[in-house]
Amino acid sequence: MRDLIRLAREGDLPVLRDIERAAGTCFADIGMSFVAEDEPPSVETLREFQLDGRLWVRVDAYDHPVAYLMAAVVDGCAHLDQVSVHPDYANRRIGWSLMEHMMDWARARGLPAVTLTTYVEVKWNGPYYERCGFRYLTDAELTPGLRSIRAAEAAHGLDQWPRAGMRLEL
Repeated sequence: MRDLIRLAREGDLPVLRDIERAAGTCFADIGMSFVAEDEPPSVETLREFQLDGRLWVRVDAYDHPVAYLMAAVVDGCAHLDQVSVHPDYANRRIGWSLMEHMMDWARARGLPAVTLTTYVEVKWNGPYYERCGFRYLTDAELTPGLRSIRAAEAAHGLDQWPRAGMRLEL
């Protein structure tokens, strides 16, 4: 599956917004419509990640994106900014294959860990990442960059449901 991961191209960017919208419907199904209706990253934001080589897509046999991952570097660690898989391709470990690709990217840069912020009680969020080896961070363990991300999430209204930071050592 990993050979079907590539850097996003300019023409992919609008499709990635559609993937995120489709993926968001799962949140509506569990009563989190606010999250489902949240606007995906703008094409301009996606382009910034793409031009910096930190936006990867998983493509189908016809080279059409079916999932994507945006990575950042926060306080010296790789940070999962966003991963979205179109629901038609869910439950095939596509998101995890993108995560593994990002981990390889991080290791090649000497980054010691991957961090993320996520919903604690959504089965395909915190519990899933925990099964994959991530651990929850205490408030005292949050780095300044992660605290800033969490504050922005709260200001955006995402803390209507429990959220937390997580970390996986590489």
